[in-house]
Amino acid sequence: MTKFSESSDKQFAKDIINVAPAQTAAWFNFEHEVNEKETKIPLKFKELIALGVSLTTQCPYCMEKHIKLAKQHGATQEEIAETILISAALRSGAAMGYGLLAMKLFKAED
Repeated sequence: MTKFSESSDKQFAKDIINVAPAQTAAWFNFEHEVNEKETKIPLKFKELIALGVSLTTQCPYCMEKHIKLAKQHGATQEEIAETILISAALRSGAAMGYGLLAMKLFKAED
């Protein structure tokens, strides 16, 4: 196997659906209820949040989906760029947070 995370890999979703249909349906329903319904948070904002999470969790399938939906809900290139940078800053902040834990663990060995 030489390539990981290709768009064509989505074809394997049917395998998950076929062997775990009830769980898959529950997950799809949960995802729909949380992400696809207009609530106090407008859909465009939900998609930008989802994009930020997909960037920090590094899910290419989620990025593809949420960029597309963010654009459909009126997100601009500037908003996408800001979301990318917010995610990058948050990710580096998390690394610093874990750096604190690393120092704590290092000093605990004294």
